[in-house]
Amino acid sequence: MSHLTQEERDSLPDSAFGLPEKRAYPIDTRARASNAKARATQEYERGLLTSEERDRIDKAADRRLAQDD
Repeated sequence: MSHLTQEERDSLPDSAFGLPEKRAYPIDTRARASNAKARATQEYERGLLTSEERDRIDKAADRRLAQDD
């Protein structure tokens, strides 16, 4: 998984993020979707995300992971 540059990140549509209103947790690739799920769980356990936010990220990532590439 390659690092997103700011330019690449800015060019992604809101739908390519687990939390589109914050443009956080990119899920534009399968690798990033898997990473978003893992990071969301970690952030939730640290008290930095609500359970609702974690669930939204998981659902968005699961939809991306279910797609055929």
